[in-house]
Amino acid sequence: MGGDKIKKDKRQKREEYRAAIRQEGVSELPRKKFYRQRAHANPFSDHQLIYPPSPDQMDWSSLFPHYVVDEPQDQQTPAPETSTSQDLAPLKVKRISKDVEVADIGCGFGGLLIALAPTMPDTLILGLEIRVSVTHFVEDRIKALRAQNDEAKLYRNVGVLRANTMKFLPNFFRKGQLSKIFICFPDPHFKARKHKQRIVSTTLNSEYAYVLRPGGIVYTITDVPNLHEWMVQHFDAHPSFERVPEEEQEADPCVAIMRTETEEGKKVERHKGEKHVALFRRLEDPAW
Repeated sequence: MGGDKIKKDKRQKREEYRAAIRQEGVSELPRKKFYRQRAHANPFSDHQLIYPPSPDQMDWSSLFPHYVVDEPQDQQTPAPETSTSQDLAPLKVKRISKDVEVADIGCGFGGLLIALAPTMPDTLILGLEIRVSVTHFVEDRIKALRAQNDEAKLYRNVGVLRANTMKFLPNFFRKGQLSKIFICFPDPHFKARKHKQRIVSTTLNSEYAYVLRPGGIVYTITDVPNLHEWMVQHFDAHPSFERVPEEEQEADPCVAIMRTETEEGKKVERHKGEKHVALFRRLEDPAW
């Protein structure tokens, strides 16, 4: 009984903290200890996610409110993964002036997003994260940073969305919409029977190829040599990608940010671990 009461008290404190930090005008950066979450989530579980039937029906206005340009248009409601097309109803969808061009898949606590935002001020950057509390943390972090940097107009170009990339990536992005995809320190899923849950695979690489424009780059980094070899092997085998030469890779400013600014990257640094980086360029589609 005592243990249950302690858990309940901690849960209540977390809820009260989150409610307080989300009040209008609060610009305090959130603290991770109030956003407790398991390290990993099973992508094949039913997470009761909301997603649009197609990219044209995605309402980005709440994520990027400073880029809303005109009056709402009649669209349809995003469908939960348990719904059918018959469940859809009319919805007012606001358009924004730019398309999202950069996606951080499994963005974690948002370190890469926050570091990229000021270096790419004219580009909309989206973090995709499946875990509920972690997504809330990044939302509150972005809100606080926007408030703190309101005069400089910083961090308006970055947002986060709770989503299962393995299932619904093409629901959010049109063909050739993205210029960069980041896959930073993904879950290695060491056991062979769990390799199907890895975020890089033959099937998923075809989806990355679909949403990436020709010349776009997939950035990968991990501290697990076996997973690095797996990702290189699968991208090398895919006809839509070629590996970026190391000299060009090391000259890319995004690589330095990716190495140093993610929470996992900082953890590897503290433990004197090695980081394995590989970049892959989207090739032009062959002529029919």
